[in-house]
Amino acid sequence: MIPLSVLDLSVVTTETRPAAALRQSIDLARHVDALGYVRYWLAEHHNLASVASPAPDVMIGQIAAVTQHIRVGSGGVMLPNHAPLVVAERFKMLEALFPGRIDLGLGRAPGTDGATSYALRSRLDRREGDDFLERLHELVLWETRDFPPGHPYNGVVAMPDDTPLPPIWLLGSSDYSSELAAQVGMGFAFAHHFASHDAVDAMIAYRNHFKPSGFRQTPHAILAVAVVTAETDAEAERLASSADLNRLRRDRGQYTPLPSPDEAGAYPYTPAERAAIARNRSRLFVGSPSTVVQKLTPLITATQADELMVITAVYDHEARKRSYSLLAEAFGLAKVAA
Repeated sequence: MIPLSVLDLSVVTTETRPAAALRQSIDLARHVDALGYVRYWLAEHHNLASVASPAPDVMIGQIAAVTQHIRVGSGGVMLPNHAPLVVAERFKMLEALFPGRIDLGLGRAPGTDGATSYALRSRLDRREGDDFLERLHELVLWETRDFPPGHPYNGVVAMPDDTPLPPIWLLGSSDYSSELAAQVGMGFAFAHHFASHDAVDAMIAYRNHFKPSGFRQTPHAILAVAVVTAETDAEAERLASSADLNRLRRDRGQYTPLPSPDEAGAYPYTPAERAAIARNRSRLFVGSPSTVVQKLTPLITATQADELMVITAVYDHEARKRSYSLLAEAFGLAKVAA
């Protein structure tokens, strides 16, 4: 069946503080490495009380050091926040230390609010607007060394210079991202878990318009989905209630730690709030393993996804690990020998 991967935000809960959430990410990575998952990607978010991971490159090194088989990468580095040379050198270092196991996923958004975005970039430059293409081009040039004659960067080398950049993936939630990934011939990961754009349209367009390049000869499309699995539908629904309430609050601009199922169960939902939760469930797959597979299969088939990347945000860490275990069994992953 389809390969499975993990997207991890290092979720902060009302009980699990950020430092503990980061340590739980390392524990989860060890767990899914043994289950046969193929990738473990870390997100970059800033100034969010619900997400503990602002520096995926730091976490990648920690996780790659304690796992054996799984590829570890960024889902993603938010390129507007960083000088391309810094990204190139950090990921070349990671590739040098863990050859063949690193992925560089790139995002166009800053991953935060406007004030924090300005703080991240205020000492870098004064450019305004969307300069993602410019930054992506520069990042590639640090690898190809094709700066024009006389360019001042011709005398600058991204170190370590005996190590290539790891594979580059473009992340997106729109048709623009899929078209760009196809045009430049890179891998593409679609964020179904928060996208408003149709996943089928984006992923099929990417595949149909893909142009082979020095990065990839064939398209590879990853479908990122939010999943909560438990032994029964009822238990999965209880676990997912935390995400339901959290999403409701996020839609109001309240980025709080993930609440417990008990808090979610006691919340006095209005009919309008219950309707909003029902609409949001189109982006969240909940149920027993058989129920989740039944729900996911039509989307996997329609998008022609090469890989399924799963984000599971639940209150209890052991329940999160169990969810990934059940999903691995349901999709027939082969456990990896230590």
